[in-house]
Amino acid sequence: MKKLLSLVSVFLLCNVLGYGPAFAQNKIKVGILLPLTGTFAAVAETQKEGALLAVDVINKRGGLNMPGGKTMVEGIVADDEAKQDVGVRRYRYMVSEGVKGVGGQTWAPLAYAINAMVSKEPMPYFPICVMAKEAFQKGKLADSTFAAAYSPWTVGYMAGQAAVKTLGKKRIFFLARADSWGWDIRDGVYAAAKEYGAEIVGYDEVSLGTGDFTTVLQKVRAAKPDVFISAQFAADAVALLKQVHQMGLNKEMTIFNAFITNVVAKGLPPEALESVYSMHYFYYDLANFPDKEVAKSAQEFTNLYRAKYNKPPDAYAAIAYIAYMEMFRGFEAAKSYDPAKVAAALKANKGEFNSVKGPAKWRQDQSAEFKHAAFLVKGKGASERKNEWDLFTVMGSVGGESVMPTLKSLGY
Repeated sequence: MKKLLSLVSVFLLCNVLGYGPAFAQNKIKVGILLPLTGTFAAVAETQKEGALLAVDVINKRGGLNMPGGKTMVEGIVADDEAKQDVGVRRYRYMVSEGVKGVGGQTWAPLAYAINAMVSKEPMPYFPICVMAKEAFQKGKLADSTFAAAYSPWTVGYMAGQAAVKTLGKKRIFFLARADSWGWDIRDGVYAAAKEYGAEIVGYDEVSLGTGDFTTVLQKVRAAKPDVFISAQFAADAVALLKQVHQMGLNKEMTIFNAFITNVVAKGLPPEALESVYSMHYFYYDLANFPDKEVAKSAQEFTNLYRAKYNKPPDAYAAIAYIAYMEMFRGFEAAKSYDPAKVAAALKANKGEFNSVKGPAKWRQDQSAEFKHAAFLVKGKGASERKNEWDLFTVMGSVGGESVMPTLKSLGY
């Protein structure tokens, strides 16, 4: 009797102190592995924010609905430094700590290396970078790897399609980056140019980290294209677009940076961003977008993000948020953390799911196909801006199966 009374007393005390529900609460850990220092740090910070927001959303609703009861989620954050050895070591440490799923990477080669590990020792893995087209070939991705962003080929195809079909440009000079990112974007641009009847009048490529583009831009000027499309990203894009403006090329031709983020736009003086076109994975201000359901979803996500971080979400924050929300949906739908069961649950019902930027589905190659894969945006100058984050005008969107490499071309 005394033992029973003691247990009752402890229970009542825990409830009085507010610890009652948590006393028996389940918890899991998920890994968030990103290059929080180095070249990609600014983009990685937005990815981390998107991932942690997804964790918050689940926990604020009471946790995951799992067979053992409501289960809270803890996001374990680590820095992969965009280095193969560091990233692999820290991934292994996360696994040793018992994480139920991992997401991350900004640098695609590391994502592919972790995918290889996942192939041997299955884990729900959600890379949140733009992985090389080669990674999506049949047999390359692990059964439990799901990529919330497409390949650079799709980035290039969308940019080329928008430049030629939407903007009416016919003469293209293309500047690649001398790696799989740049070459895949090049191949996508060339495919769109061929399909829509444009001519490639010039080509060059430079390595990651190039700071001086003067020689290249002189070649661009001499070729007299009506659109200059570049594959540069992050700090490289900032350096390039500043020099484009300084040389006055924006007065001679249309400037089209293939893939952009708000981080890049904020790194440019307004006059250098003005009238620059680009594809944006997600732009927060869709108030005037024709698809009102998507505009509503984007606004709800933006409101959640602003409430936590006091700024609107950037493109890579959206990639991370979508990826982690799909990870959590997979856990709940599978009623398990088993990688094979999670993968099967995500592929069920034709792989269809809803995202903050509209309808999507997991393809057979385990990349996400979106109705609105990217938004065509045009940079705003100082006189057009209503606030510090009013960076772009949304001109439209492209998406669906037509902007993705065919499954046949990938070996399916």
